[in-house]
Amino acid sequence: MLRKCLMDGFTLAQISTFAPIGWQGLTFRLGIALIIGTIIGLERETKKKPAGLRTNILVCFASALLVLIPIEIGAAQQNLDILGRVISGIISGVGFIGGGTILRQSEVKNLTSAATIWVSAALGIAVGCGLWQLGLAGALITWIILRVFHRWENYL
Repeated sequence: MLRKCLMDGFTLAQISTFAPIGWQGLTFRLGIALIIGTIIGLERETKKKPAGLRTNILVCFASALLVLIPIEIGAAQQNLDILGRVISGIISGVGFIGGGTILRQSEVKNLTSAATIWVSAALGIAVGCGLWQLGLAGALITWIILRVFHRWENYL
């Protein structure tokens, strides 16, 4: 069962009902969220940017955790709108963190750091919903954008 959950993501029954997934699936998803937050956070930390390692880990991990709670208690099974509301709340809350990152000392700076926090939250949501392959691919693409595009931007 665990192997099927890890390899296939959701079963057809879970997609339509968001049935609880058990502690192995929870641990796996939270671990993937931790890895994704680390990948993005290390890149920001090495450039000494605001919202570095710990911030991105916590945002990604918390997003996955907050999505997993209604799935695990069965609330999403009874009303799919609850999961949408949780996701909306995460995105709104992360906007406040990003806003605090951008506005420092009455100066607009660090837009990329704020966007990175937003991406970390989105990837955590994807992993929490069982789309861990999408989360890992998104983390890789984000890392490439932060590393490679920065060099192109400087070149241009």
